[in-house]
Amino acid sequence: MVNFRNWGGANSSSPIFAYLGAEGPLDDDLGVIGFISDTAPLFRALAVYIEHRFYGKSVPFGSMQEAIRNKTLRGYFNSAQAIADYAEVLLHVKEKFSAQKSPIIVIGGSYGGMLASWLRLKYPHIALGALASSAPILYFDNITPQNGYYSIVTKDFKEASHTCYQTIRKSWAEIDKIASKPNGLSLLSHKFKTCSHLNTSFELKDYLDSVYSYAAQYNQPPIDSVRMLCHGIDGAPRGTDVLGRIFAGVVSSTGNLSCYDTNEYNYPDETNTGWPWQTCSDLVIPVGRGEDDTMFPAAPFNLSRFIKYCKGLYGVSPRPHWVTTYYGGHDIKLVLHRFGSNIIFSNGLKDPYSSGGVLEDISKSIRAVTTVNGSHCLDILYSAKTDPEWLVEQRNVEVKIIKEWIKTYYADLHALNK
Repeated sequence: MVNFRNWGGANSSSPIFAYLGAEGPLDDDLGVIGFISDTAPLFRALAVYIEHRFYGKSVPFGSMQEAIRNKTLRGYFNSAQAIADYAEVLLHVKEKFSAQKSPIIVIGGSYGGMLASWLRLKYPHIALGALASSAPILYFDNITPQNGYYSIVTKDFKEASHTCYQTIRKSWAEIDKIASKPNGLSLLSHKFKTCSHLNTSFELKDYLDSVYSYAAQYNQPPIDSVRMLCHGIDGAPRGTDVLGRIFAGVVSSTGNLSCYDTNEYNYPDETNTGWPWQTCSDLVIPVGRGEDDTMFPAAPFNLSRFIKYCKGLYGVSPRPHWVTTYYGGHDIKLVLHRFGSNIIFSNGLKDPYSSGGVLEDISKSIRAVTTVNGSHCLDILYSAKTDPEWLVEQRNVEVKIIKEWIKTYYADLHALNK
């Protein structure tokens, strides 16, 4: 998708802002990713939005399921091919609109943020700079501790309410205790008003894991979803047992529904179908947790078990060292200080994925912009009147840095054309 509304035109060498789609249809992002449309008028920028291969309208053979079943075809479904696509499309845009001298800034969030930073590193002649929001480029190959993600979820809840945190910690054993009783799963199904009867205690625990993780990851102002959830847990009537308090938190977080669908986060859509293939091929993100190091039950990442899982699902072994071999990651401060430039790594420190992000400046042009209270990809969402000052300032800093990149580019362009 191309938006010309604010573009100054090729003759002015006005910049091109390109959003790089991630693990889902582009349509899903257009309604929420507002950084480009909010800032394009300041730069008189052409706005370009590109969909990731194999998602949305880009799925070959019409459906993700059919594409994944084709063993030859799915080999092309990887991050390296995706950024090659973006490079090709951006060169095409420049040629089509006679914009050869227009600098390109690529922007992405989460996996798309990783792609933006990697595109800048792999194709510096195409992208002048990159804004990589909430990009966990260090969550590979044991650079980041396995429990990084869940440690921050735990920290978010503990800071919101220590009693809420303690209740959640106690709840897992209580779920298993009740599940082990005769008719225990029926009791749990009734207690949590599940839409279908629980077959295992894992179904309930997996659902609660997602409720807590999503509350922390997408904790956007002015609604503090973690505090809202904890308000339900802590505010349950006196004498309410542990699981009654947990259910009160679910109700506070998701609303008072006739029933609660424990499969809510697992239904097969394009993301839930495509992303497992990507993690079983080149994007092995070893998220796990040990015994008593988070508020969650132990679930360590086991590479041997993961290899067996991927072989069973796709007949392939994952490549846990590929990302750091192809893009780098180890000794990143030294490597990027010497060989990289013009990347903003933005993170909100309440985002669990910030544990795998770049949180310190690496050089004068590879900058880390962090906010203590920020959440996942918050800075690249549409701005709103309710945005707190710290979020407004974060975006202002990012705009200022991009302005400097473009100013330097124009100076170099002018000097070379004398």
